Amino acid sequence: MFMDATPISQTSGNLPSQLSSPANNIRLAEIIGALSTALDLTEGQPAGHAARTCILGMTMAQRLGLSEPLQSALFYALLLKDLGCSSNAAKMSYLFGADDRILKHDIKTIDWQKMSASVKYVSKHVKPEARTVERVMRMASLALQGPKGPKELVKIRCERGANIARQLGFAEATAEAILDLDEHWNGQGHPLGKRGEEICLLGRILGICQTIEVFWREHGLPECCQVVISRSGRWFDPNLVQLFQSMVADRNFVHRYQTANHQHWLVELEPVDQILMANEQVLDDVAMAFSQVVDAKSPWTAKHSVGVATIADGMAEMLGMTPEHRRHLYRTALLHDLGKLGVSNLILDKPGKMTDEEFESMKQHPRFSEEILSKIGCFQQLATHAGAHHERLDGRGYYRGIASSTLDVEARILMVADVFEALSAARPYRDAMPRERVMGILQKDSGVSVCPVAFSALEKWLDRQDFTSRADAQFAALDRLVHELNPCSSPTGCC
Repeated sequence: MFMDATPISQTSGNLPSQLSSPANNIRLAEIIGALSTALDLTEGQPAGHAARTCILGMTMAQRLGLSEPLQSALFYALLLKDLGCSSNAAKMSYLFGADDRILKHDIKTIDWQKMSASVKYVSKHVKPEARTVERVMRMASLALQGPKGPKELVKIRCERGANIARQLGFAEATAEAILDLDEHWNGQGHPLGKRGEEICLLGRILGICQTIEVFWREHGLPECCQVVISRSGRWFDPNLVQLFQSMVADRNFVHRYQTANHQHWLVELEPVDQILMANEQVLDDVAMAFSQVVDAKSPWTAKHSVGVATIADGMAEMLGMTPEHRRHLYRTALLHDLGKLGVSNLILDKPGKMTDEEFESMKQHPRFSEEILSKIGCFQQLATHAGAHHERLDGRGYYRGIASSTLDVEARILMVADVFEALSAARPYRDAMPRERVMGILQKDSGVSVCPVAFSALEKWLDRQDFTSRADAQFAALDRLVHELNPCSSPTGCC
């Protein structure tokens, strides 16, 4: 599923075989740097948060004189530090009854080791629109969990991010850094409570640099320095705090950091002898990895992206598309919902009908997908198609509401595959539908809002496959369970 690659050695400097191939002449840094903006969305941060954090961290690494293999491991850890961020979004939103993006953004601005700051954070963010009684009851519920609750949320995020980094074939040092992101120097961090140098050096760099980026951007350099110094020896390695002070004493660095094009600067910071190139297999693996990040955002979409990709590929086969064309379409399907990382879980997981305001927010996710993918040269074709996956033949789709004359075959296939997979799975506001009902809905709309050619391709592919929708699988499992409990209920009359 992911890169079949040897991890980057921390000592030898050998590159993974898949990543070192220059066949496509595409730098992996450019791809990951752009995709990191999707992770910024999930964390409630403005685009470029991870890139700016990477600049700070790599500047530290250079001044520390770290080896190039370690710098390479750090480079990708900084960009991918939030790989697991979507996996605890639904739980945070549920526990607080609030927008997970706001929760994640604001938690980065408080000193949560201090009880007063934690209490203030909880009282501000728990069910902000609810009545006082509801808010008090929810706060009491959170208080009863004690430190176990926050620790579990961090554990989910850090372990998930580290595992995806490993699956992508990055160095173990990269994965370990992501795992240690929220550990603190005094042992009061999460999830393992590591202390001092038990926390890996790269993880210590990640932790201090993400805090520096947030406070420098939101409150200015003087207040940022005060915050970092106040947390020296508690949150942060005192040696790294001193190193940061020497960095901000360098006027050239400060000026460039505050004025430079961060994406361009970012690419310059990848160690020259460790530059990773992406071949076609790597692009496939990156798309698959980020589809997992997207689908982890909500428990209701656990396998949606892969499902849409499988269905779309089958339809493309029926239409006689070339293997290369199908490969690009498969990637597009994997990444079509990338923009959902910027949608609140209050909306994604809502059990009832969305308000007009909520639906307007939901309608922005194809635009977010398109904007993120358009920043990647080799994914620009994918961007347009991903941005159009909710468009309709009758022009009543979103986010553009464009007419059928401008909808190419990829967008038409994605629309049908997306609807089929979504209706076949349960959602918080309805049960999963069996295949016959889903196909009936699509057939009714064929020629009106649904492309008849794409619908016909779906029919042909389903006829040739042993394909079972998630609803059908659930019904079959229930039938098996009933029969196991009461064999005589079999229509064959076994008794």
